[in-house]
Amino acid sequence: MAAFEANFDGLVGPTHNYAGLSFGNVASTGNQNVVASPKQAALQGLAKMKALHDAGFKQGVLAPHERPSIPALRQLGFSGSDAEVIAKAAKQAPAILAACSSASTMWTANAATVSPSADTFDGRVHFTPANLNNKFHRSIEHPTTGRILQAMFRDERHFAHHPALPAQMHFGDEGAANHTRFCAEYDKPGVEFFVFGQAAFDSRYPKPQKFPARQTLEASQAIARLHGLRDELVVYAQQDPDTIDKGVFHNDVISVGNGNVLFHHEKSFLDQAAVLSELDRKLAAVGGKFVAIEVPEAEVTVEEAVKSYLFNSQLLSKGDGKLIIVVPEESRNIERVWAYLNKLIASGGPINEVKVFDLKQSMQNGGGPACLRLRVAMSDAELAAVNPAVLMNEALYGTLTAWVNQHYRDRLSAADLADPQLLIECRTALDELTQILKLGSVYPFQLA
Repeated sequence: MAAFEANFDGLVGPTHNYAGLSFGNVASTGNQNVVASPKQAALQGLAKMKALHDAGFKQGVLAPHERPSIPALRQLGFSGSDAEVIAKAAKQAPAILAACSSASTMWTANAATVSPSADTFDGRVHFTPANLNNKFHRSIEHPTTGRILQAMFRDERHFAHHPALPAQMHFGDEGAANHTRFCAEYDKPGVEFFVFGQAAFDSRYPKPQKFPARQTLEASQAIARLHGLRDELVVYAQQDPDTIDKGVFHNDVISVGNGNVLFHHEKSFLDQAAVLSELDRKLAAVGGKFVAIEVPEAEVTVEEAVKSYLFNSQLLSKGDGKLIIVVPEESRNIERVWAYLNKLIASGGPINEVKVFDLKQSMQNGGGPACLRLRVAMSDAELAAVNPAVLMNEALYGTLTAWVNQHYRDRLSAADLADPQLLIECRTALDELTQILKLGSVYPFQLA
């Protein structure tokens, strides 16, 4: 049975802006109030999707959300018509309006945790939307995310969908940004690797002092139970708290893995040697040979990793046993990081090609190539059961490019979020998008 890893990238939404909402994400807070270009952001993301599809990788699209979120604003006491709700929020609580207008669903690494059928108790691909409880603007995402995922992966013979974990800090879950799977072959049992920032119920685990630890051990353990994973093929590791305090808000800012390879920084995990040893032992138990590529602090510091997003990259299997690493333009612009990448490619190791993309609009809000995609390992039969309208091809790329050019603004500032016309533009665009992607009614304005 043929199997592979597909990537589903988030389509940037019409309200893409820089409100600096994500404390702990250095790029997000550092670019607060910069004027954004939703159109450019969406086109940059689409260009990456199309390029990877053209290179032979399985590529899909995840739809953005309706913003501003009128239901969230109403829940917080703003009343009247939709336009009145926006006007009142803009006057009384502009920070809340900004939070309810965030286009953060573009970073679909946080959409859900996904376990492939080779690992699960019932032989289906399992999805659990992330509750993203650490940040208000993201905590409102999971109901719509769940509906979109179910519209994409509908066939219950192949796909199982769980509700998000309880919306409480003890079970803070940030999705696939803190989850990686290692395997010898995509259709064979693998080792699922969950990385957490803190333990909510066990004070023995250290915590960062400056920035929040968003993922809890308890959330990761709950997802492993929900997905029916075998204890002997799961590894839990804690992020280094000092590294979190330097701006590594998710594990995918400091490490990335695919197949049998982990590309990571020297300061990624607590008890790093023990973590790597456990991954090696458990992958060997299912016929895999674990390869760890560790980047020394002396060659690339944590601060340089955060600035360049070297590890917020994609590792893509080329089918010949080698991997391509997809990095943002910022990695090429930092001399020491680019020197390391050239050394890596020339080393004769498993990563032998680098591809660079301009993702500046996303990067300025703290999201690189890895943030923009949700990985789903599937068989041919499972891919055939996916809603075909969400799979990238020449025609879809042309349609979505024209859709963006028609509906998106060239410039958007924080002040523009008070414009009630923006909501109308967003709803008009998304209503058309659900028809393009054949999603049905997934947005609150369609369900009302």
